[in-house]
Amino acid sequence: MGWVVGHFPPKQFGRYLVVGVANTVFGYGTYAGFTAVLTRHIPFAYLPASVIAGLLNVTFAFFNYKLFIFKTKGNAFREWSRCILLYSGSGLMFTVLLAPTVLAVRFLRLADKSAPYIGGGLLMGAIAFAGFLGHKTFSFAPAGDRRNSREVN
Repeated sequence: MGWVVGHFPPKQFGRYLVVGVANTVFGYGTYAGFTAVLTRHIPFAYLPASVIAGLLNVTFAFFNYKLFIFKTKGNAFREWSRCILLYSGSGLMFTVLLAPTVLAVRFLRLADKSAPYIGGGLLMGAIAFAGFLGHKTFSFAPAGDRRNSREVN
């Protein structure tokens, strides 16, 4: 139980969940919007839509995390760079997993035309939860703090 409280302090994690709703609405809204616009013009539009939306979403989320969750002062460029690095990994994972997830949604007959939206939503939820630990222990960790994503405790 101590590991959970130490890694997920209730107040900070609560703020993360609230801000996460705003980030998710913004992120999913941009993804869905770009998917809707691009679908008329290119095949598999949901893939480039996820990349384009991701560029906007990272910066939006960074400012929310910095101001409302981790409340750090200074170090904006270092923290933003680390956020970009963390989000690049999760964005790559999202993009790689998106097509198989969309296919699975279609295969399970959960949806057909809305499969890209359902698949995107499922992946966003899973990746967002894991992001808290990454931001807490890497993006917004104090410069001298040796804790990182490899911490074993």
